[in-house]
Amino acid sequence: MYRNYPLTRKETCDMKSGEHFDVIIIGAGPSGIFCAYELIKEKPELNILMIEKGRPIEKRVCPKRKTKVCVGCKPCSITTGFAGAGAFSDGKLSLSPDVGGNLPEILGYDKATELIRESDDIYLQFGADKNVYGVDKQQEIRKIRKKAINANLKLIECPIRHLGTEEGYKIYTRLQEHLLANGIHMEFNTMVKDIIIEDGAARGVITDKDETYYADEVVSAIGREGSDWFSHICDDHGIDTEVGTVDIGVRVEVRDEVMEFLNKNLYEAKLVYYTPTFDDKVRTFCTNPSGEVATEYYENGLAVVNGHAYKSKEYKTNNTNFAILVSKNFTKPFKTPIEYGKHIAQLSNMLCDGKILVQTFGDFQRGRRTTEERLCRNNIIPTLKDAVPGDLSLVLPHRIMVDIKEMLKALDKVTPGIASDETLLYGVEVKFYSNKVVVDKDFETNIHGLRAIGDGASVTRGLQQASANGLSVARSILARIDQK
Repeated sequence: MYRNYPLTRKETCDMKSGEHFDVIIIGAGPSGIFCAYELIKEKPELNILMIEKGRPIEKRVCPKRKTKVCVGCKPCSITTGFAGAGAFSDGKLSLSPDVGGNLPEILGYDKATELIRESDDIYLQFGADKNVYGVDKQQEIRKIRKKAINANLKLIECPIRHLGTEEGYKIYTRLQEHLLANGIHMEFNTMVKDIIIEDGAARGVITDKDETYYADEVVSAIGREGSDWFSHICDDHGIDTEVGTVDIGVRVEVRDEVMEFLNKNLYEAKLVYYTPTFDDKVRTFCTNPSGEVATEYYENGLAVVNGHAYKSKEYKTNNTNFAILVSKNFTKPFKTPIEYGKHIAQLSNMLCDGKILVQTFGDFQRGRRTTEERLCRNNIIPTLKDAVPGDLSLVLPHRIMVDIKEMLKALDKVTPGIASDETLLYGVEVKFYSNKVVVDKDFETNIHGLRAIGDGASVTRGLQQASANGLSVARSILARIDQK
């Protein structure tokens, strides 16, 4: 059981430009948090600095939760700050290596399984719910699997531990307090402007406040929000990357009744489909039973759609939302997948004055714009109150439109009602983890001492593998320190 750690912050004013640390961690999302946790647990004497462009978790307050209108906070408290986007996400921990990233490919399946179990134990230590979905409903899951097979869908079976938005916030608050109490330096509201690289090795970082900090070990744990920044760092310094996958799609919202059987027995049904027309890979992602559709804001005010759900009954809605994402792999000469995703999101923002577009599936199929009048006739009341009725065909490429339509028709065979005319589609959802950094088994880049981990390096795609990745890279750093 977790305990309440005293908050004994090492104030950033105690640090001086030019100071040398043992390890500098860029970003305070789950991968960075668990890296710092493991480092300080094994070697309490280490001098560790975490630099985060957002705020400490207790100051991460989104005014939109009360006003229902985005006021344009910079940086956005939904996507930046201690715990990253994970602090305001639905907080689902996928307890299988088959879901959420590439750790099995890099470390091997057994090692990835072990790290996921260890990181899960840490979440439990800090107060995570002990209940796990998808392990004790085998008869019901068998029925779902049979329906999926009949619809040419692949059911990815994965136990899920649900933190919940508000409970996840509390868990990460305890983790922040634990790290501070154990001597981790944290500098918030600070952007790393550049990484110092000399003679093929990382030497430190330069911040946007023109502060310079040195370390022989630098960990880039910047999350999806920082993937574009890190892609430019890679270009500037010759850090090896590959063109990653672009995930683009929509967030679907239906009444809870439509998803009841799946929600009750799996919580999150992870289904993969290869579309008949184009043979594109399409998947469901981030299901939020009785949840809310939400907006995430990135650099320069770019708005994309997401979703979350609370544990507390008083905050639950009547709707379930989930993403449908189309995975696109490009070949040469294309090499800017992040910019491609941003361009599509910008088209949607342009049509909706910086807000999220919503369209009924009936209008989506008929190629007509959803209007306020038709939206008011719907049985489904949108949970994203400032979404703007519109036409996704003016935003998404035709190929992705066809993929989404065919996926919804297939899902309707598993849980009838998803392909109803009244189903809501919010656009667009884009996952910015497509800057795929080339790393070895220690997650070290071709630059000695520079390691790239988590979603921002396209190594992981979720909280659990990101957390496990942090443990793994910490141990690689500790092994090198011990050799010195």
